[in-house]
Amino acid sequence: MNLLEIGRIGKAHGLRGDVLVSITSDRPERTAPGAVWFLDAGPVTVESIQPYQQRWLVRLTGVTSREAAESIGGQTVRAEPIDDPDALWVHELVGATVVTPDGRTWGTVVSVLANPADDLLELADGTLVPVGFVVDSSGLPDLVVVDPPPGLLGEEP
Repeated sequence: MNLLEIGRIGKAHGLRGDVLVSITSDRPERTAPGAVWFLDAGPVTVESIQPYQQRWLVRLTGVTSREAAESIGGQTVRAEPIDDPDALWVHELVGATVVTPDGRTWGTVVSVLANPADDLLELADGTLVPVGFVVDSSGLPDLVVVDPPPGLLGEEP
């Protein structure tokens, strides 16, 4: 199963097994009671969840004490991919070749960097392209078309 990273367990909160979790996904399905998350030891179900400062206060099945909550601290939270044909997913963008509408190839996406204004596609040569300039992703996972303003990609390759 190809699981996606959606967050990280923080520290224990209280005595009954609640944990603070940083979630990097903006999908409401990820932060709803009943959501299934995958930790190092396997799947857990979100019993309750609520916003807490800049994170989420979460109770997970099987985590019923402070000691149990402390034992999962620092673990990566993973989840199954969501099928949404209108969404751009990081795991689909990495490895794709970036081209402009006129067919010029600019390189391969090696990572997607979080940025407050717009996430950035990092190409193999270090070029950064805001995701907002993606105009066609129907060719994913092999090809993504971007239409940036003149000068953003520098000189022609």
